[in-house]
Amino acid sequence: MAILNPFCLLLFFLLLSTCCVSNLSKPTSRAPNRILALVQKQPLVLKYHKGTLLKGNITLHLFWYGTFTSTQRSILIDFVQSLSSASSSHTPSSVSSWWRTTESYRGGPCTLVVGNQTLDANYSLGKSLNTSNLLSLASKVNSDAHEVHVIMTSADVAVEDFCMNQCGTHGWGKSKHGERVAYAWVGNAIAQCPGQCAWPFHQPVYGPQTPPLVAPNGDVGVDGMVINLATVLAGLVTNPFEDGYYQGPPSAPLEAVSACAGIFGKGAYPGYAGNVLVEKPTGASYNAVGVRGRKFLLPAMWDPLSSSCKTLL
Repeated sequence: MAILNPFCLLLFFLLLSTCCVSNLSKPTSRAPNRILALVQKQPLVLKYHKGTLLKGNITLHLFWYGTFTSTQRSILIDFVQSLSSASSSHTPSSVSSWWRTTESYRGGPCTLVVGNQTLDANYSLGKSLNTSNLLSLASKVNSDAHEVHVIMTSADVAVEDFCMNQCGTHGWGKSKHGERVAYAWVGNAIAQCPGQCAWPFHQPVYGPQTPPLVAPNGDVGVDGMVINLATVLAGLVTNPFEDGYYQGPPSAPLEAVSACAGIFGKGAYPGYAGNVLVEKPTGASYNAVGVRGRKFLLPAMWDPLSSSCKTLL
């Protein structure tokens, strides 16, 4: 499933709220109850479509397509390893605490571990990829139903619909043995659309022009990739084959995290990420701590227990 561009979702909600305020500002003596209905907050519900979810021990095979520095790879690897880390599982602001919300979805917990890593610094399929290319890259590693291929493209690689309609995606195909195999993709947006796919670490293209936050690992593109990877992985395990948890049409679903676009802390609203922690020496913003003390900013995730977007702070 494509991860809808979060900035497009923010703009939609901003326009919707503006419409409601405009209606309320006009004096009227007719049907006041209908006007109140316009601003009544409705519960957010992701419907379960009775399909298979990814649960248990899942191995993530990482495919690095293009040019990544060792530091960039270590940031993303540390994030993935932090998702199921037991060392900080009881800390409220840990990455693993964020991931444990997926346990509330049907089927129980899902543990993610890093498997094989493949580096393709020679751009074997060129610097412009489509969905078929992503499937081709994912199929290069033998796998089964408990393995997922995660493709990460560098800043100089264009991917179909990247920046236009999505900042990352997940999907599935068939293995050589006929089993359904899931895959995911995220790209570094720093050279193509940082205001859309690396927000809130970059000034947005449209909407409220609030100052960008300082990236916790000093890399706007890669810290933005962490946000999109978190979004993709949460959607992947809770809606891997288009029949899990989502709201809206299956071709453009709102999933576990994409349904909570733009929310990183309490008090968030369009253009404002919410209340997050700030590191004093660097001014970097974060809300989660992972392995080796690595800091990340993670988006809110829909919680089935409360039918609301749950944040770490």
